[in-house]
Amino acid sequence: MLALALALLALQAPVPPAGSPAPAPAPAPAPVALDRRLAETLGARVGDTLQLWAEAGRPERLAVVAAIYEPPPDPSAVTRRELYLRMHLPDLADLLGAPDRVDRFGIRLLPGVTDTAAVRALNQLAYGFRAYPSREIASESSQTFRVVSRFHDAIAVISVVASAIFLLCIMLLKVEERRRDAAVMRFTGVRRRTIFSALLLEAILVAALGSLLGVGVAWLASLATNLYYQRFFDTTLVFSVITPGIVRFSVVLSLALGIVAGGIAALRLVRSNPLILWGRG
Repeated sequence: MLALALALLALQAPVPPAGSPAPAPAPAPAPVALDRRLAETLGARVGDTLQLWAEAGRPERLAVVAAIYEPPPDPSAVTRRELYLRMHLPDLADLLGAPDRVDRFGIRLLPGVTDTAAVRALNQLAYGFRAYPSREIASESSQTFRVVSRFHDAIAVISVVASAIFLLCIMLLKVEERRRDAAVMRFTGVRRRTIFSALLLEAILVAALGSLLGVGVAWLASLATNLYYQRFFDTTLVFSVITPGIVRFSVVLSLALGIVAGGIAALRLVRSNPLILWGRG
């Protein structure tokens, strides 16, 4: 791994001794770009001069800060807290003392050229390198996120099953509290279908209110998560997103579970003998 040591310099023109030959002109400082966090760590600003060296004992190279940029948020690198300095490839090769050598580089294809054909042509061109399409690299680097996604899916399934059981128990208890009311309605000639519809409508209202409350809690939790981790990692990466698709799915699932739970509880009540319901009251 390349380690670049940096230090701010206060440049002073050295005075050569009398009679000594004129020194060779020093190379012009190389322009570099610092990411925002590195610039804040060094206290550097555009126009400052830096001293660069690859390792102890290697010749140093002067560089001038030409730009300070905000690196794009990268989920695969946010936890490594790496600081970045960008410079032109010839300047980097001169600093390392290794011209015409690179670790990796990217190629942008012209319209109409497929990545499969380009990779095949490049790999047959010469030895010493290997070309890969960007989708393979992205797939390989996102394996960790796939495992995390599957883990979240498992937690979501368990949560949905547990919430469904909990909702069914709540509706059964709530309907049990209405057994005397149901018995009175049955005695006065109210049809079972009407009682069932009323109890089912009440269950739908409860599920709708619960889904709205759940969306609000999820939005607040997502906001708190982003505020905390963006400050903790000093990044603009969005860690939690509540999309319209997630809201629609959650509301529909909540209503469906409410209808099922309310329907089971209401059906159990209307099938009971009104005398038994009244006697149990």
